[in-house]
Amino acid sequence: MAGMAGMAGVPATAGASATSPGDGLAAEQDGYRLDSPTVSLPAGRAVRYPFTITGPDGRPVTAFAAVQTERLHFYAIRSDLTGYQHLHPAMAADGSWTADLAPLDPGSWRLYASFTPETGPRKGREFVLSRTVAVPGTATTVPLPAAAGSTTVDGYTVTVQGDARAGTAFPLTATVGKDGRPVTDLQPYLASYAHLSAFHENDQALAHLHPITPVDGDHGGPTLTFYALLGRPGNWRVHLQFRTDGHLHTAALTLHVT
Repeated sequence: MAGMAGMAGVPATAGASATSPGDGLAAEQDGYRLDSPTVSLPAGRAVRYPFTITGPDGRPVTAFAAVQTERLHFYAIRSDLTGYQHLHPAMAADGSWTADLAPLDPGSWRLYASFTPETGPRKGREFVLSRTVAVPGTATTVPLPAAAGSTTVDGYTVTVQGDARAGTAFPLTATVGKDGRPVTDLQPYLASYAHLSAFHENDQALAHLHPITPVDGDHGGPTLTFYALLGRPGNWRVHLQFRTDGHLHTAALTLHVT
């Protein structure tokens, strides 16, 4: 849960623009729009979600800057903040995209696209846009886990420390351990040692950030430092992704912001 940028004025990594990409809750911002003909997806099986990003001229955007090695980051999460997915879809020559989603449980889902145009009037600016889809069936709401300072995944323990206050930039540190020992063999993932995304409990606002810790081969850890600026108080469900021995791990916990 260390550091969440990409939301409400959150700075990105060191040296990046401080311009806010927004909270990810709108389908359109400054002339850029996330479009899709799909408003419903079936439950219980892998599905494909087609979409396009159109620019201020109304035509599909085809030139995107690579951010953390990818031209577009795609997220999916259900309204109760379960079912998190982080994907990197492929774009066709005409500017159409297809996200291959793992099976979805019934309920309301929000799908986000994070991108930076490489040309046009907003060249170099990050955007986060989203749309919702309905997944038919009987939805069982999962209560949000209580706020906690640590969590475990695949035998790893992730501990987070920081004074999380809304509207104020603050540092967060994430420490990774295993079997009571510090982990020092984190491998680069998306040109960093971790990827973090967080979703606000009440409205699914999205925030994301990468650690400012420099990358030095497969020698990351045990502690990663992030900086965050979260515009809303309340609970955030945080997903910290990191790689070891070629395997991607996703640690999830709840952060309370005052």
